Amino acid sequence: MADFSYEVDGGGVAVITWDVPEKSMNVMSLEGLALFEELIDRALADDAVKGVVFTSGKDSFAGGMDLNIIAKMKAAAGDNPAKGLFEGICGIHRMMRKVELAGMDPKTRKGGKPVAAALPGTALGLGLELPLACHRIFAADNPKAKIGLPEIMVGIFPGAGGTTRLSRKLGAMAASPVLLEGRLFAPDKAKGAGLVDEVVPAGELLARAKAWVLEAKEADLVKPWDARGEKIPGGTPYHPAGFMTYVGASAMVNGKTKGVYPAAKALLSAVYEGAQVDIDTALRIEARWFTNVLMNPSSGAMIRSLFINKEALEKGARRPDVPDQKVRKLGVLGAGMMGAGIAHVSAMAGIEVVLIDRSQEAAEKGKSYSEGLLSKAVSRRMSTPEKMAEVLGRITPATDFAALAECDLVVEAVFEDPEVKAAATAKAEAHLPETAVFATNTSTLPISGLAKASGRPEEFIGIHFFSPADKMMLVEIIRGSQTGDRAVAKALDFVRQIRKTPIVVNDARYFYANRCILPYVDEGVRMVREGVVPALVENAAKLAGMPVGPLQLIDEVSIDLGAKIARAARAAMGAAYPADNTDDVIFWMEEQGRLGRKAKAGFYAYDEKGKRTGLWEGLGARYDCTGDQPELAEIQHRLLMMQALEAVRALEESVLMDVREGDVASILGWGFAPWSGGVFSWLDMIGAARAVEICNGLEAKFGARFAAPELLRDLAVKGEGFYSRYLPAQAA
Repeated sequence: MADFSYEVDGGGVAVITWDVPEKSMNVMSLEGLALFEELIDRALADDAVKGVVFTSGKDSFAGGMDLNIIAKMKAAAGDNPAKGLFEGICGIHRMMRKVELAGMDPKTRKGGKPVAAALPGTALGLGLELPLACHRIFAADNPKAKIGLPEIMVGIFPGAGGTTRLSRKLGAMAASPVLLEGRLFAPDKAKGAGLVDEVVPAGELLARAKAWVLEAKEADLVKPWDARGEKIPGGTPYHPAGFMTYVGASAMVNGKTKGVYPAAKALLSAVYEGAQVDIDTALRIEARWFTNVLMNPSSGAMIRSLFINKEALEKGARRPDVPDQKVRKLGVLGAGMMGAGIAHVSAMAGIEVVLIDRSQEAAEKGKSYSEGLLSKAVSRRMSTPEKMAEVLGRITPATDFAALAECDLVVEAVFEDPEVKAAATAKAEAHLPETAVFATNTSTLPISGLAKASGRPEEFIGIHFFSPADKMMLVEIIRGSQTGDRAVAKALDFVRQIRKTPIVVNDARYFYANRCILPYVDEGVRMVREGVVPALVENAAKLAGMPVGPLQLIDEVSIDLGAKIARAARAAMGAAYPADNTDDVIFWMEEQGRLGRKAKAGFYAYDEKGKRTGLWEGLGARYDCTGDQPELAEIQHRLLMMQALEAVRALEESVLMDVREGDVASILGWGFAPWSGGVFSWLDMIGAARAVEICNGLEAKFGARFAAPELLRDLAVKGEGFYSRYLPAQAA
């Protein structure tokens, strides 16, 4: 079957239906592009055809372009991949202009055939860029639909004409949330934002689009940019109002990206330059900037990690080969913030949940967390009262562990104490079916040790949710020394059910994510103790691409939790606990009652509403920072390398088993410089030899914690990278 079908109805309307076989959502391939253009040519050449409606045979419209097209364009160009990309993109632009002009006389702009897009559901990326080239866009009133241009989220920007058309249609200011933030809209909001022209009942979608095609006047077909005397909303860059818009946009982009995300800067350049010329020249400018971004290693790394690798993990790339383990009924032990969040996302996914706590009042309070979130969604028209009632009906608060009798999975989320967790495990297993899997949610405690409290260690596993559980996308699944394949599959299937991204790691203290992020925080605190200006530490981190500095991060997590983790690690590790640590700073902050944001006092000062007002001046009084300050690059190398080296050691020790998981988790779990594609992509980007060189310099100056692992040194000697060694097919 072909990706597109063609049919002309009795009224002379050609309907081109996009329906890619064996795909849940349409994506555009090179073959699909060629076929679509062939069908457009056919419709425009047929005198019996009065107009065209472009629609989908699925519940959604399209998810965009198959990003493998980029690789194919590069490969086809041989030694000049940039030329291949540019020419390929310009070819897509020519096809889009063919849709837009629809046979018009190039001088009079008359004689064209109306082309309408009818979107039954979600339209993303190219799935919106193509409709933007049509003369009118109809969207079904589908509450599940999302409409937008999310390319910026994976390190590129809309390069099939969407950037140019939307910025000229709406103006740079109104287009910025769509283009620069990747914001997605429900159909009614999309109409309000100017992305679609009409929202109609789903059952009338095709009929309404056809009716418009038959009634359209020639003036309805001429886009503003093809009309004489085009005026871009908000003004062009040299218009007084437009000048201020572009100055503000430049400041906003640089303020948000700190200059480390090439796609945002390129997008703004394409809009700025394109606004000063005619539409066809503007599209060539867009193609050049898009090619520039695609040739930047940052975009390739981001696409690989945030699109290809993330999708592979969510589809079960690391799943053991055992039968389906979909969760039917879930037990959650502990109705605190974490347990309540887990119960909420599970109920939202259609899973029945038993939420247990020590008192009925505490269990009900856990359920009320979902009620609060759902009420907010209803008030914002993102949900309905009926949906709210349905979700809340799936959560049963209880105190009696006997309520777990029919649960096939239990997630324990009680206090982070081995004895408390052991007691909860024993009480739960006394009532669980023999086939049930027991999962402990812990951020630091080794799973194999906790499994000693279980009578069935092969069915005992770690599931580490990140806080807040309803918002954070990453879930770390930890395999204990006796955990069986079925338990791993059960955990993976559960995480996929609740629409989050799983990674699977082997058991070790701090597992993978916390193992890497704790040294980042520690290094930031260490620098303050050394006398580095705290603001320099924080801004150096942000300029390297970290979403927050290490001092802000520990404030958000809470300083007393950091102190608690330090004491637990010291007790467990004994003489092996590192002597040169920053516990003294953390303990001192704890003694001062500066416990972080929750106490409105930490490394930062806060106002009465909990808003940061600046770094706490008491740090300067305690740790003298008036001396000579280090270079920015040195601080950034210390902060990034501390995280990357722990990731390499985790891979070396087989705690981490897949570099894809290492990269995806580093971005979703703790926000490691997303522009880099993750820790391993960053090391590959700078090269193993350069990484070792940086490590040698830092080790000589700051100590053995910066010693390059043998694995990294071996890659440097052999001229390899992590992807070229472990996943050669994805190395390009």
